Amino acid sequence: MPAASETTTKDRILDVAQQLVQARGFSGFSYADIAAKVGIRKASIHHHFATKGVLGAELMARYRTDFGRALQSIEKSGGGSRSKLRKYGRLFVDVLRDGHRMCLCGMLAADFDALPKSVRTEVSGFFDDNETWLTRVLETGRAEGDLSFTGPVEVQAQVILAALEGAMLVARSYRNVKLFEAVAQRVLAGVGA
Repeated sequence: MPAASETTTKDRILDVAQQLVQARGFSGFSYADIAAKVGIRKASIHHHFATKGVLGAELMARYRTDFGRALQSIEKSGGGSRSKLRKYGRLFVDVLRDGHRMCLCGMLAADFDALPKSVRTEVSGFFDDNETWLTRVLETGRAEGDLSFTGPVEVQAQVILAALEGAMLVARSYRNVKLFEAVAQRVLAGVGA
């Protein structure tokens, strides 16, 4: 079992790495960047993460877990499908409001072919997790008459996810969170949310 200081250092490394990836992309940071922000030597980072690929895979696994918890929280908060979809959209806008950062997976998807396989697997898994959750919310909403849309539920889930990720990218380039909010509102209104 690692000592508390090791766990804290490891978490700080992951926190800084996540901020850097969300701002610059996977290729846009180095262990030297992390070391400078955390206030440790590069060798300390290598102690926890032998390679950047190992760091990226663990970072993604943590992000998926955290996002999964956020989705569970939305489920537990009650409300109908419309409310759940609006809360889902807020997950994205909250990241964008924090220094115009991108969803970690949206940023990594841009560099997908250059990523180590373990990181690509986690990125794909994140999108699968989101599509599965959205599909379930959309199915329930349609069955209960809370949501209305045409076509397969799975395709509608993909449209929502792709639209929100794309809207983040465009809004970030303009440094305009309101642009994202307007697009998200329109996309969700398209299913009655």
